[in-house]
Amino acid sequence: MGHRLRWNESRTKGRYVAREGEESTSIDWISTLRSKRSMRLDARHLRYRRTQGKGAVLHCFLLDCSGSMLAGERLARAKGMLVALFDRAYRERAKIALVCFGGERAEVRRQPGAAHWFNENWIAPIGGGGGTPLALGLSSAATVLERAARHRPAQRRWLWVLTDGRTNEKPQAPASADEIVVVDFEEGSIRAGRGKALALDWGARYITADALSEGGDHSYHRGV
Repeated sequence: MGHRLRWNESRTKGRYVAREGEESTSIDWISTLRSKRSMRLDARHLRYRRTQGKGAVLHCFLLDCSGSMLAGERLARAKGMLVALFDRAYRERAKIALVCFGGERAEVRRQPGAAHWFNENWIAPIGGGGGTPLALGLSSAATVLERAARHRPAQRRWLWVLTDGRTNEKPQAPASADEIVVVDFEEGSIRAGRGKALALDWGARYITADALSEGGDHSYHRGV
């Protein structure tokens, strides 16, 4: 089922949190009453609507750098796509993070921070090879997202998984991601469809690399 959504919108708009940091001063009374249950209402039960202020969105990109991504220059294409997405994040004052995985390791290449215009300089040298340790990559991304959630609980956290899905691993989605987008780089007339299967399992949004390149960042849809 298609569902258009721009990347600065969220399907979790109904989520509310206790007031801290960047939350609004507008009380959400339904969530507040649910929080207090049968107890006498006091300050600790108050729930506030979250607002989207400067830097209120974090886009964490998980890049598959395995050997299969080298075929057909998929990795080069994915890196070019990252440059474009980082440029958009910079214009919208969103924060970005980058985790790469391949072979037997995962590495946080960019901790959460501003997306500077010179990102291409340090994205270009990223190489690839080896297996596809998706679970390890997701674990590293989850650590980044969890740390961000502790420091900025009001921040919306997106996880973008750029992969061809060439793995038998079926890890669970990080609970600390408010939104997940699977960008599928699998090519060929016969496809295993594992990227789409991951999106289905996670209830994530799904888009092929071709569609993202042609339609911009607003053309992806739910995997469910």
